[in-house]
Amino acid sequence: MKKLLCVSATIVFIVVAALQADDMSKSDATTAASAKATEMGDTASWLVLTLEELAKYNGTDGKPAYVAIDGIIYDVSPIKPWKNGKHKGNTAGNDLTEVIKKKSPHGLKVLKKLKAVGKLAQKE
Repeated sequence: MKKLLCVSATIVFIVVAALQADDMSKSDATTAASAKATEMGDTASWLVLTLEELAKYNGTDGKPAYVAIDGIIYDVSPIKPWKNGKHKGNTAGNDLTEVIKKKSPHGLKVLKKLKAVGKLAQKE
């Protein structure tokens, strides 16, 4: 009987510890996501654009130059190499996720220098 109680108590302890660890990891993930959103600015005022709408922000005719990377829209207007909305054969107003991940020499690290201004609308 004592063995059964001891085993039962151990199982309860393990289950409670696992549940607490799961809650902590969810909390950590939420905190990390909140920190990332804070880094990216006030997301409440972000634009939500379709790819067709993003195309209007091509850096020509006085319009800002925006590009999308992993669903986030960044303003590249103040970056000199993006003058007039073009840089190394790429054009603002487009989703450049694949380009930056597979062809860009600087990769995703350059995003730290850019202001996030919106996100791409979810496809229906």
